[in-house]
Amino acid sequence: MSARRVLLRTFGILVVLVVVLGGFIACSLHHVVTLPPEPAAPPGARELLTAPIDDSVADARQVRRGQYLVRVGDCLSCHQVAGGQPFAGGLGLNTPFGVIYSANITPDRNTGIGAWTPDQFYHAMHDGIGIHDEHLYPAFPYPWFTHVDRQDIDAIFAFLKTLPAVASTPPPNQLPFPINIRASVAGWNLLFLDKTPFAPDPQQSAEWNRGAEIVNGLGHCGACHTPKNALGAEKRRLPFYGGVIEAHFAPDLTENQRSGLGDWTIDDIAAYLRDGRNAHANAGGLMADVITFSTSLLSDEDRHAIATYLKSLPERTATAAASAEAAAMKRGAQIYADTCSACHLSDGKGQPGFFPPLRRDAVAQQSDPTGFAHIVLAGSRSGPALSRPSALTMPSFAWKLTDQEIADVLTYVRNSWGNQAGAVDSAAVHKLRERLKLQTEHLTDNSSDRE
Repeated sequence: MSARRVLLRTFGILVVLVVVLGGFIACSLHHVVTLPPEPAAPPGARELLTAPIDDSVADARQVRRGQYLVRVGDCLSCHQVAGGQPFAGGLGLNTPFGVIYSANITPDRNTGIGAWTPDQFYHAMHDGIGIHDEHLYPAFPYPWFTHVDRQDIDAIFAFLKTLPAVASTPPPNQLPFPINIRASVAGWNLLFLDKTPFAPDPQQSAEWNRGAEIVNGLGHCGACHTPKNALGAEKRRLPFYGGVIEAHFAPDLTENQRSGLGDWTIDDIAAYLRDGRNAHANAGGLMADVITFSTSLLSDEDRHAIATYLKSLPERTATAAASAEAAAMKRGAQIYADTCSACHLSDGKGQPGFFPPLRRDAVAQQSDPTGFAHIVLAGSRSGPALSRPSALTMPSFAWKLTDQEIADVLTYVRNSWGNQAGAVDSAAVHKLRERLKLQTEHLTDNSSDRE
């Protein structure tokens, strides 16, 4: 056989293999379940927070300061909606009282803050009063911003005035009577608004004081991580004990060894704020945006200051949890082995930095299992950071597991490998499933386990 014929035959075989392989791949992709699109900021959103401010910009030094403070305050997470323009508002905040939509804080004169004066902006941030002397709802975190000094608030305003103006009017709030009457907030303010300016503690270090200033001021960490009373105000005697927010649970930040940060070092916390993950946990849910648009964009010094302050918080007093039923633990172990162990491993050690460990996991051991149940039902994505730009994803298991199965596997994880927390009730899982609108099972072509 001539060399030419050998070459032609070889080429022909390669062509056939490529065609067959291509058809196989195309057929396979036809049966792959499409995951929901990854949450993505509108083009330029994060760039607005990090773009250098040229010296030619009026009051450039003040604007640079304001740009950084907007990152500290995580303004973008609430003042944009999926597919919308940065800072144009319109995000619906699901409070226990109804839906409140975030405001447009771009410099558009008709729908944003373009016609506002610095005094009016300060009045809103410090007192919760809008341009028309109307009361703002405390879903806008002025109860924390009130502790920020005038110079910093003016800097924030100066930066916001440099943003592209966007003409956009948020939807009307969906609040029942009498909460829909803004004047009712005046009574709330009389009861709960504490305008005491931040004062450094002379007994603490400069770093600790900087962390306290951020956490209790612009960072408004307590807005999520401190439980609320029936009127939506902080339970001040339970600071940073964890709280339910929008079908999530913001975890305990105290020194509690099980549910808090007791096992974390200062460097662990700083790494989590920088990267959105560390050896203990990945940031998902509402915290993912906090990482992406705020803490990952702060200075190392400020992240370390926040961590230093958080590590000083008194430990939350733990309450003993009742022992889980043996039958639930047995069922949960079987479900865990089948569904969870491939990523989190059979011993719960996980693969830190990728798939978080469940052994001694604080989220799993919260007194309220809402956050943990939410992750299993709806799935989760870690917040991308500049240092870790690829978001890691956990899939939803609402399509595969029943309410009882989810309750059992949650109970198993909450009480294995040294973990200790209360059993999870299937009725609570069902209620959360309904709230998340995940009642309908979405089966893949390979879901023979349900047939």
